[in-house]
Amino acid sequence: MNTLIVFDHPHIRTASENVPHQRSFTAAMAAAAERELGQSGHRVDPIDLHADGFNPVMSAEDLTAWRTQRVVDPQVADYQRRVLAADSIVFAFPISWESMPALTKGFLDRVLTKGIVYSEVKKGRPFVNHFEQLQGVTALTVMSTPQWIYRTVFGSPLTKMMFRGAFRKMGVKNLKWINESDPAGRTLEQRERALAGIERRFARAA
Repeated sequence: MNTLIVFDHPHIRTASENVPHQRSFTAAMAAAAERELGQSGHRVDPIDLHADGFNPVMSAEDLTAWRTQRVVDPQVADYQRRVLAADSIVFAFPISWESMPALTKGFLDRVLTKGIVYSEVKKGRPFVNHFEQLQGVTALTVMSTPQWIYRTVFGSPLTKMMFRGAFRKMGVKNLKWINESDPAGRTLEQRERALAGIERRFARAA
């Protein structure tokens, strides 16, 4: 099994250790998932969007290429190759202003290219994806908003955008959202229990 982890946080993947002002609970969650997947025999392919210097902005040149089902950015082409080779994809990022951060949105905009990652057979019909082996997509997130408020008051905008608006539209059915709210307000022991719980969830999935 080949699992692609798309990581989006300014402190990059190396910030998984508990070092004040240099730590990221998003990185700690991604490290826990990666550790368990590796122990379960998965090949893990990590993409660190900030470390890679990924530009989330679709340029006029990108848009022209998108309309003609081409890619002009070699980094985007590399990301597409890795998406198409994945059996599962894990997106790891903090939720800000109730949505995904810019680099993750840019990844969806620029990497999920029509004619390469999916095809639109007929207007108004579901898309046809080109990653038939993809078994599921997981969003691994952190936010300060209590999860029940995020779901009931805001209507869970992340899952609507990423799951319903992108991957489900392309025919991916196994979609999971794993979220931890307000890790900064927890004790070290509580954070460690949360990370152990993430390991168990990925162990069951593997």
